[in-house]
This record gives sequence, structure tokens and C-alpha cells, in this order.
Amino acid sequence: MRKAIGFFVVGVLIAALGAAGYRYFLSDSAVRSEAEAMVLLVSPDIEFGDPRVTIWLDAAREEGLHLRAMRSSDFLRPYTNRRAIPGVILPDGVLREAPGTFSSTLENYVEAGGNLLVVYDAATVPYRPEGSRLSKLVGVDYALFGRHGTGAIVNGSVQGTKETLAALLIPPGKYAAVDEAGPAGSRDYLPSDRKKYVISGYSQQRMEYPGFISEGDYDGEVLLASPEKGLVAGVRRAGAGNVLFANLPLGYLKDRTDGLFLHGFLRYFADKVLGLAYLSPVPDGVGGIQMNWHMDSNAAIQPIVDIDKTGIYEQGPYSIHITAGPDARAAGDGLGINVPNNPVIQKWIRDMTAKGHAIGPHGGWIHDYFGLNVGDDNRAEFEKFLVLNKKALEDVMGKPALEYSAPVGNQPQWVTDWLEANGFLAYYFTGNPGLGATRSYRDGRLKNRHIWSFPVMTYRDLASFEDFAESELGSQEVGDWLRAVTDFTADRRVARLVYFHPPGVTLYMTAMRAWLDRASELARQGRFRWYTMTDMARFLNDREQVQWRIEGQAEGEQQFLATHPVNLARQTWLLPKQSYSRPEPRAGKLAVREATDYWAVTAAEGTDIAFSARRTRR
Repeated sequence: MRKAIGFFVVGVLIAALGAAGYRYFLSDSAVRSEAEAMVLLVSPDIEFGDPRVTIWLDAAREEGLHLRAMRSSDFLRPYTNRRAIPGVILPDGVLREAPGTFSSTLENYVEAGGNLLVVYDAATVPYRPEGSRLSKLVGVDYALFGRHGTGAIVNGSVQGTKETLAALLIPPGKYAAVDEAGPAGSRDYLPSDRKKYVISGYSQQRMEYPGFISEGDYDGEVLLASPEKGLVAGVRRAGAGNVLFANLPLGYLKDRTDGLFLHGFLRYFADKVLGLAYLSPVPDGVGGIQMNWHMDSNAAIQPIVDIDKTGIYEQGPYSIHITAGPDARAAGDGLGINVPNNPVIQKWIRDMTAKGHAIGPHGGWIHDYFGLNVGDDNRAEFEKFLVLNKKALEDVMGKPALEYSAPVGNQPQWVTDWLEANGFLAYYFTGNPGLGATRSYRDGRLKNRHIWSFPVMTYRDLASFEDFAESELGSQEVGDWLRAVTDFTADRRVARLVYFHPPGVTLYMTAMRAWLDRASELARQGRFRWYTMTDMARFLNDREQVQWRIEGQAEGEQQFLATHPVNLARQTWLLPKQSYSRPEPRAGKLAVREATDYWAVTAAEGTDIAFSARRTRR
């Protein structure tokens, strides 16, 4: 079934060594001296609490990175120690105007070894006929209103190589191979001898994004390009520093529930350009998948028995969501699962709960009726269906339901408010496709800070097995995608959500077996886990309370200090091997593991830890 769609308060960590051992305390004042904190420059007339600013700070926090806001006017002051800032971000929408000395100051900063991420329309006002004042730094001409007028900004596709897309945390399936040549006169900066892939989306085989037309040769590494616009993203050396250019309105897109690029560029800048350490978004630094089952009607009852042949019940845990009423399409049709009066499904729910799977409501009581008709202005009529569905499942489980998925992807704001108010921790979301768990900005604000959205993964414009069958995809193709997604989560140490309906699995049993085999293989290697949405949300809530900082010089020995009010267990720091020597534990219970490209430092029981590592590159 196709579905339609504050700052990172870090503080100063003061270490005191005494007879009782280490104890660290944090305050907010000295985060400004944090050597490893990136800086987000903001216009003087925009408050730091503006959602256009906090959308960046929150994304950085979710990615485990230190990012603080700074006035562009403060950055220009002579007494500002710009050399101590490892990376500067010029975001879209909040730094469009910049004083005349701004570009020269940035040039000096980069030439001296600083690193810069320039996003879309930053510092393009006042417009100049010859283009942006940052064109020299970026390495290509753009914002060419003098040449193209209002046509200087166009919508177009976004293309890249498979390797680059993975480095930007864009998962398999979020892109499709480009088989045809670009239109005549296309501005394609990608090498002609490399296989190219175009960004796709749920129900859209070829997504289009706004950006500036770019012109001129580019002397850096092209990351993304567009036949319609030219350079979409690239990174180049400038003096002793680097400039990463993102010709996409990253903050604007995240606010409109398309946050994959914002998160991806943050991580790329911090990881590939700056070589910074970060706090892992998954427990123990082990990536994984939330396998999300949607059980809509009594058509799912026999398939949950049949799919046992794939070995699916030998793994897990999974997130299983059920529409519990006696009807499925309309009142009185008798096509529902009927949880209150079906002893077979009641036993199955209790068995699944006992095995650690998370059971949650899939919409409200009557799947199609609720999903197709619930809206922004009919809460008084439809809230009762949510209450009925929740109660029916909880009566069987004997404990609260904590996660939810919306029928046909229909998630009005009041439903999210209701979920948050009733103690839910997580919900499936068709927005931000391809991204990991995130707190979703919608319509210019973050209203729900105490519940996590879990975006769905897609394969091109499809998402469920029923979609695949409707598009006549073969089992080999589907299995290849599922295995690629699993490898992606293991390699990139992230978690993503894949959803399906049990009847659809029966159409692709071979693909499901191949997927489970690959997951089992990676799990034996210690590189993959299944996570429920509830477990991941709980971990992320714990992670929100971690306060950590780095003390030391930009190059040389650095001390990592962290504290948590309850327990740091399973929190993991990932240090790029290209930038750090092997970490050495200094306090608390720590395990250090070596991977191909990272050192992983994982905390065990305890509230305070410390470790050191030599910074070998800045």
C-alpha cells in the first residue's frame, strides 16, 4: 500500500582529581572557549532562539557535534580569536546580508588554515551583477542576477556518485541511476566517466531542489551537481584551509521535513573536512535498523504465520504496529484485526511482547477511515479512535504503548501533540525520508521536543513490498536494496527505519531471507543490530543528557571529559583515525575499539568518564 505522504547546552567541564577519583561539573559560560566547537554565523538582527538558527543547532546536537552560534559582527571584531575556530558555517536564510569587510575577513581566516561551509544564499545581499562576493572563496560564480535576473535561481535535480552520496549519509534507495545524458547546454560538473545517480523521493523518481545557476571552471572536488544548475556541492583547498559549498537551502529544506541534506552536510564538514570527533547517534556505536510492521486488517493474520518460514522470528526485536478495531476500511465492514475479541491475535501480541518486540498503535481503530479522513481541524471527531486503539493494545500487553505509525502517512499536528501528551516516545514519519530519528521541525517551529520522529526509508519512489510488487520489481532487486541498506547502517554507524506490511512479505520471501541472512552475518561481526523505535528513542533521550567537552590544543594531546546525571552506559565517541591517535582511558569504565576508519570509545556503567587522544591533524 503506497503511503502519501537551544542551543546544544554544553557547559564548561571542570575536572578535579581527589581521593574519591574524578568528578566533572559543567556550566554554560565557557562553552565559548570550546576548541573543537564549530561556529554558526548569524546576522546581528536575528535572535539565537530563532527557529532558523536552532534548526542547525538541534541538527548538530543530533549528529553528536559541538556547534555554537555567533554574531557575524562578533566574528569580524579584531579581538575575536578566529584561529581557534576549527570550522565556520554560513547558513542559509539567516546571514543573507554581510558587511563589506566580511568576504576579506573570511578569506584571511581560510588562508590561515580555517575551514568554511558556505550554504546557498549566505552573504549574497546586496546582490552584485558579477555574482556573490564569496565566489572567489567558493571557486565558482553564482548568484548571477546581473546575467540571469530572477532566473539566477532554478529548480533542478541533484546528482552524485555512489561514494559521495554515502559520504553525505544519503542511503541506498534515496537515489536512482542516471542512464540518459543531460539536456543540451546542461551544466554538468560531474566527471563524464563516473556513474551518476539522481536523488529520488517517496512517490517521486526525480526530486528537484532550488539552487543558484553556477558558471565557470571549478578547481575543487565536485560532490554534487545538476544539469539544470551546475555545481550543487564541492570542496576545495584555499591556502591552508578548505571551503565546502552547498548550493542548497539546507535549513529551509529541514523546516519543510526534508532534512537529509542538512544533516549530511553537517557530518561531512565535521568529519571529512575538519576531522572532528563526535558522539555516536546509536548505542555502542553499532548501526542498525528499526523494522517496522504495519498490520492494517485481518489480511495480516495468516501472513504473520507464513513469514515464519523466512526466519524472521529468530531475529529482532522489531516495532509492530496494529490497527486494533473490528473494521478496516469503513465502519461495519468486519475486515479489521479486532484485537479485543480475537484470542489468536491476543496470544500473538503477548508472545511478541515477551520476546522484546515493541507493540504500538497503527492509527486509530479503523485504518482507512482514520487515515484518509483525519485532518487538522477534526480532532474532536477523531481523537476517540486513537484512544480506542491505544487502550485495546494496552489491555492485551499489560503495559503502555510508546510508539505509533500513521495510516497512509497522514500525521496532522494535533495527532503528534496527542501522542506526546500521552507519553509516546516515537512515531513513524513520511517526512525527512532517508534520515535517522529526529525531532521534526514543521512550518517554522519545533513544537514537539519530547517525542522522536522516525523517517521511513525508500527505494527510489517506493517504500513497501506492495509498492515493489505494483511496480513489478524482482526479488533480486528488492533483496539487493535491503542488503545495501543494512550494510549502509553498519558501515556508517547509523540507524534507519524500513517498514512493510506482513502480506507484502509473502510476495518477497526470498528477498526477506537474503536480508535476514545479511543482518545475521553483520550482527555476528558486532556491526549491526535490530532496534525498536522505543529503545532507540529511550537511548536518544539519555544521550540528550550527556555533557562533554574537549580540552587541549588544536594539535597535540586532548582530554575528552563527559558526564551524565544517571548513567553513561552505551554512549560512544567516534574519533577519525586520520585525525587522532589511539585513545587512552583516564577515568571511568571505558572500552576502546579499532575500526577501519575510527576509534570507538564506549562508556560502561558510571556517570563520569575521561580519556585522552593525540590530535594529529587540524
